[in-house]
Amino acid sequence: MALSPMDVTQFATVDTTRAARVLNEVRSARLSGGRAPVAPRPVIEESWGRMLRSGVDPEHDFRAGLLSPEEVRRRRDASPLRHVLPVLREGLLSVADVAQHIMVVADDEGRVLWREGSARVLRRADGLGFELGADWREEVVGTNGVGTPAVTRRPVQVFAAEHFVRSQATWTCAGAPITDPRSGRLLGVVDVSGPLETMHPATLAWVDSVAKLAEARLRERHVRSLERLRTVAAPVLARLDGRALVTDRDGWTAAVTGMPPLDRVVLPKSPASGPRWLPGFGAATVEPLGEGWLVRAAREPVPQGGARMALDLGHPRRWWVRVLGGAEDWERELSPRHAELLYLLAVHRSGRSAAGLAEDMFGDPARTVTVRAEMSRVRKYLGAYLEHRPYRFCDDVEIEVALPPDPRDLLPHSTAPAVAERRGAVPVP
Repeated sequence: MALSPMDVTQFATVDTTRAARVLNEVRSARLSGGRAPVAPRPVIEESWGRMLRSGVDPEHDFRAGLLSPEEVRRRRDASPLRHVLPVLREGLLSVADVAQHIMVVADDEGRVLWREGSARVLRRADGLGFELGADWREEVVGTNGVGTPAVTRRPVQVFAAEHFVRSQATWTCAGAPITDPRSGRLLGVVDVSGPLETMHPATLAWVDSVAKLAEARLRERHVRSLERLRTVAAPVLARLDGRALVTDRDGWTAAVTGMPPLDRVVLPKSPASGPRWLPGFGAATVEPLGEGWLVRAAREPVPQGGARMALDLGHPRRWWVRVLGGAEDWERELSPRHAELLYLLAVHRSGRSAAGLAEDMFGDPARTVTVRAEMSRVRKYLGAYLEHRPYRFCDDVEIEVALPPDPRDLLPHSTAPAVAERRGAVPVP
């Protein structure tokens, strides 16, 4: 029976033992350079490639030191994921316990912060090093249901010998990333794991739906926090002349006066009272107000252009844009989509039309509405440095792009055809 990459996990529900044996043959063949009986699924093959390039040992597991109980508690208290634990537990634990799974919640650095479910499976997880405080980043322990979704930024199921490290081949897991709806920043990964015999192909969709429900709950919390801040801001702004606004600590606007509505401003990484130059707003004075910041327009002219921009894409899970040499240096962490867009604009300095970017990102030039919406969001913090018709960086903006040492590791989350093509291209100069 010939198996395609897409039906190995489906077949596992009928004959777990045979499916595991086939995947072990696939893994052995790929690692030895031989001919595999069936191609690995693309998400798994790409992960294995990253592991081989980074030097992860497939035959010996490596366990970084566990975090201390005190550090686990500190990270729990600081993690926004603590607010959605009830959602995750309600959506996953009752079924997971019956199905002999455990639920694992890790932070954005792959550290296991919460672990609940079947006592028997928890004991088996201990033997794999799947413990509280353990480091399950992909670059540390290989392809797995915590580290790989964090890199790809999409749900991933890993079954049997799809795990890169042999000691994990008795395990099955399905993980989904949870991102901050305010910024697109990765907050962590929720994973459901268990022994091979517990594998089911529907597990991934189930975990992903609960992760999306958690993100929706975080979005609701943010809206409520802005509403609370708005009640504090309204009487203050009513007494002011000129342009002013009140934002939360992440720069999201609660209220404005003397200017059109603005969704968000880019605040300094560690804002403090005093004069600032804010992208998309200009010269301003900033002072604390309630749980946010009062931003008032200053009289100084706003600098335009002439800046140096650094686009840092060298990390597999986080990407940054830094603007240097203006009235004030600043930086912003990029969402996966914005990292793709800015990279493509850096590649095409002469510019790309909305249809061209849609072709680059989706393989469909008709998806211009999505491109324009995303570029509108980008322009809210980089508007002084971008032109449109076509979309491009201003001519007097100097751009430096930091790429991974191996081009194949460029934006590993991205499925954009143009990015996938350039993973084997010469880096941007």
